[in-house]
Amino acid sequence: MAHEHLHFKDDIAAEHTQGKQIRVSMALLGTLAGGVLLINSGIARVFYGTGSFNTELLAMAGAILLGAPIVLHAVKSLIKGQMHMDELVALAIIAAFATQKYATAGIVAFFMLLSELIETRTALGARASIESLIRLTPKKANLVEADGSEREVKVSALKPGDSIRVRPGDNIPADGEVAKGLSSVNEATITGESLPVDKVPGMQVFAGTTNLTGALDITVTKAGKDTTLGKVQSLIMEAEQTKIPIMRIIDRYVKWYTPTILIIAGIVLFFTEDVNRAITILVISCPCALILATPTAMVAAISASARLGILIKNVSDLEIAGKMTAMVFDKTGTVTTGRLYVTKLTPAKGTEPADLLAVAAAAEKMSKHPAARALQEVAKEANLTLPETDDFKETPGKGITATVDSAKIIVGRDTFLKENNVDISTVSDPALHEEQGFSTLYVAKDSKCVGWIGLQDKTRPEATHAVDELLDMGIKRVTMLTGDRDEVANRVAAELGCTDFKAHCLPQDKLAIVEQIRKDGHTVTVVGDGINDAPALAAGDLGIAMGAAGSDVAINSASIALMSDDLKRLPFLVRLSRKTRNVINQNLGFGIMFIILGVIAASAAWLPAVYAAVLHFVGSLIVVFNSARLVRYGEELDHAPA
Repeated sequence: MAHEHLHFKDDIAAEHTQGKQIRVSMALLGTLAGGVLLINSGIARVFYGTGSFNTELLAMAGAILLGAPIVLHAVKSLIKGQMHMDELVALAIIAAFATQKYATAGIVAFFMLLSELIETRTALGARASIESLIRLTPKKANLVEADGSEREVKVSALKPGDSIRVRPGDNIPADGEVAKGLSSVNEATITGESLPVDKVPGMQVFAGTTNLTGALDITVTKAGKDTTLGKVQSLIMEAEQTKIPIMRIIDRYVKWYTPTILIIAGIVLFFTEDVNRAITILVISCPCALILATPTAMVAAISASARLGILIKNVSDLEIAGKMTAMVFDKTGTVTTGRLYVTKLTPAKGTEPADLLAVAAAAEKMSKHPAARALQEVAKEANLTLPETDDFKETPGKGITATVDSAKIIVGRDTFLKENNVDISTVSDPALHEEQGFSTLYVAKDSKCVGWIGLQDKTRPEATHAVDELLDMGIKRVTMLTGDRDEVANRVAAELGCTDFKAHCLPQDKLAIVEQIRKDGHTVTVVGDGINDAPALAAGDLGIAMGAAGSDVAINSASIALMSDDLKRLPFLVRLSRKTRNVINQNLGFGIMFIILGVIAASAAWLPAVYAAVLHFVGSLIVVFNSARLVRYGEELDHAPA
């Protein structure tokens, strides 16, 4: 029932947008009808002459049809105690009508309505494209029964644990794990990567992605709003409602704007006794270009980032990204692949290598740590049968304890074993063999060290290029934090070109280091996988979670979530932030100069009211198209379609 209710809300939101789009279309038809009346008025002037009844009647009808919506909206706003910019135009239309300048009133209203329709249509287009995300999830799903038969059910009826079948060409209806089948899946809607991902049993799939080649049986893990796509959609919607500081400043001073313009128009009318100049000032001063300057740029930037799988929760976070001076990376899973490989087994005297691996892999069976996965994989390759595990306990950043075949097993760092009073001097010192800089896990059985296991991680291929780009952009400090040893940290930091690193970091140490860098005067961005880095992500000025697709913790703990693991997205984010700021400044500068020059020209009688309305329309178009350039920003990061 909960999922049905959530889908019902989504349907209402989509219907609301669709209803608005219909109203915009009707308003456009009304505007065009009024425009036709004005054109006929101009044609009638040729045949009947200026001032004739037919000419004036057509002009008056057009002016009423076009001006009434603006005047009514202004009156409603004043009754509610709200201040909008329509009041200026409404006064200009009323003044032109009162002085029997019907054609002027009609033309002014026509171009003002066109400007407003473009503004509304731009916002609705962005909202509709965002809402189209939810339509990527199909309405129906093929539920696989216990006897292997299929029946079609509503997606809203799916629940975790259900088994569904997805055929080639179908969109996947829920998040889940592949239980059976092999296929390629296009995950561009979630991660921004256009190249398909090969899926085998045990791998994760996401709602809204497209199954391309083979049939898949999927065990549902999340459905409805709980899916990754559902979270992405709701967070983008929330981001659209947020404001950056410059937008709040405009809101704060807008209530002073209309009275100021009215005073200027009144002064000009008093000294010149020319109502046309006052009307023109009111028309040219309606600051649509100024109002559109920031929102259009932000909507375009959010659209560009979402296309590349960058989920920005609050538009003010995008502003911070361009101002950062220091970046802090977690090592495992962020700058490295997060996949550890067992490179060395060193058992203590009297212990067989297979026994060392078996007890360590069995003890780590319940852990999600990359080291545990590496042990499971090598044990599987060695065809070892792992005994059952009891009393499992994990200490983040240190190691695990478990009971295997009635024996207490401890697996972890040397410090963790020493805390548990285990003597590790009975095995050879791994430092003698660590010129490659691998990680070391010590294994103890019943308080006796039975050996150590060497593991190695690989840096991401694009990580070095990303760090170089960040440093070239003026980022002063790039720090890598890891719970690993100095030798490992030094090797990875040197490969990446980091300015500094810190090894042996527990989660609380990472938090303290981030806070210290901020105290040093830096604007700090923290990049991690969002799991054990949540405190550090929250401590930075900006937190970015890598590989957030499918991870609730990563999506919720960071300000910005990268749905893929591609580090090239980080320099792009900085460039997008700076480009957006430039576009906003261009729009604001243009809007302010447009109004100042327009008011001067109107006061000097250089600008008729009709031309002012046309210029106002053109000014709004310039701002919209200038912002629209951001939509295609970063296309060089898109992979060529497979």
